[in-house]
Amino acid sequence: MADELTPETPEEEQPKKTHKQRKNGLYPGVSDELAENMRSGWADTELHGLEPIAQAAHTLARRDALSRRFPGERLVVPAGRLKTRSNDTEYPFRASTEYAYLTGDQTENGVLVLEPTGPTGHTATVYLLPRSDRENGEFWLSGQGELWVGRRHSLTEAEQLLGIPAKDVRKLAEALTEADGPVRAVRGHDSVIEAALTDKVTKERDEELRVYLSEARAVKDTFEVGELQKAVDSTVRGFEDVVKVLDKAEATSERYIEGTFFLRARVEGNDVGYGSICAAGPHATTLHWVRNDGDVRSGDLLLLDAGVETHSLYTADVTRTLPINGTYTDIQRKIYDAVYESQEAGIAAVKPGAKFRDFHDASQHVLAEKLVEWGLLEGPVERVLELGLQRRWTLHGTGHMLGMDVHDCAAARTEAYVEGTLEPGMCLTVEPGLYFQADDLTVPEEYRGIGVRIEDDILVTEDGNRNLSAALPRTSTEVEAWMARLKG
Repeated sequence: MADELTPETPEEEQPKKTHKQRKNGLYPGVSDELAENMRSGWADTELHGLEPIAQAAHTLARRDALSRRFPGERLVVPAGRLKTRSNDTEYPFRASTEYAYLTGDQTENGVLVLEPTGPTGHTATVYLLPRSDRENGEFWLSGQGELWVGRRHSLTEAEQLLGIPAKDVRKLAEALTEADGPVRAVRGHDSVIEAALTDKVTKERDEELRVYLSEARAVKDTFEVGELQKAVDSTVRGFEDVVKVLDKAEATSERYIEGTFFLRARVEGNDVGYGSICAAGPHATTLHWVRNDGDVRSGDLLLLDAGVETHSLYTADVTRTLPINGTYTDIQRKIYDAVYESQEAGIAAVKPGAKFRDFHDASQHVLAEKLVEWGLLEGPVERVLELGLQRRWTLHGTGHMLGMDVHDCAAARTEAYVEGTLEPGMCLTVEPGLYFQADDLTVPEEYRGIGVRIEDDILVTEDGNRNLSAALPRTSTEVEAWMARLKG
């Protein structure tokens, strides 16, 4: 990895000085001749006549709704900054969900500002890093210069793409410091912007903005539904990729599975939407197993929970529990079929007008019935559910909202989310599971170390629901036939 020349470069590591160096006001070790040479001879690469990005019309409607909710107030929504991974390397940048939702832009350091135009209405401006300056050497001497990180859109290009006036973000902090009037900001993404607003905002007012933006994402528009379907379709292909290489995973580890799915996510999308869970054998009983360093053994189950994130940052979230050798054992099938029956009951409960909790209650009822039937719990089922006794083996809620975040709308109020009512356009997961820990002495030995989860992405429609991930088989016999076809 190349190392840019910076003022912090130790003296003994800098190029040997000559009488013409350091006279140009640039960095140490840069001669006047080199500085002058780098200023000229570059072609004009400005792009003209750019078409707006696909979501531009939708982001306009979202900003208008935000404007109506907070009239007369300045609203500040940052994209965020690069985060250090180690020393001088950074994690790949992912714009804050709130910023990307309102602008469609994904560049670091960006900030959306809605400036009030009176008691009602706002003027939106997106503040961005402009093209690197060739005159002062920024483009080749700075770590954020385009020679190092790639070409950025000019402010004019950004305006065409996003449909929002664009200005230089480097001047924003000072402008915010000097501005008067009530302000709300989305916190946690940009410390520089937050510092500029220290005396102008309150946590309570900012939290109201965050909650609003979380709840606004609950009902998806047509663009969002299309992106979620795209994410799911890529995820289906990623699961197929994994089945085809299970023999190679057996020869290596769960990380072969992780890498295989990641390749599909990077080729067809932006990334994975969350850390893939590639849990083989007893690791399947750990809900968020992301170490993915265990053995993959024939005869065990593989719980694969993974989702592709699209270029527009919408993610799928799908789980299948697969027999590594292609065939479920009798006990594996018994547990799998119980979870499938539970999921069927949960999906059937997803419809407009239903309470958000209904699909969870329906799924849990089935699992409680099975646990009583198997003699693991003493009935009646109503007693089990009232005391929550099934939770020793069901562990988690049956689903959550899905969108730009895998656990979307997380800042929404309880009354608007968990205690709310389903509406057409909402997208959620239905993902019941049974998990029998390897050291659980309360269950027969044959159950121990088996974990099963089945998860699909369900869109609430006008007359019921649509399973966006229906292309992946779900019944145990369908899964076996599907795996046999893929393995040839």
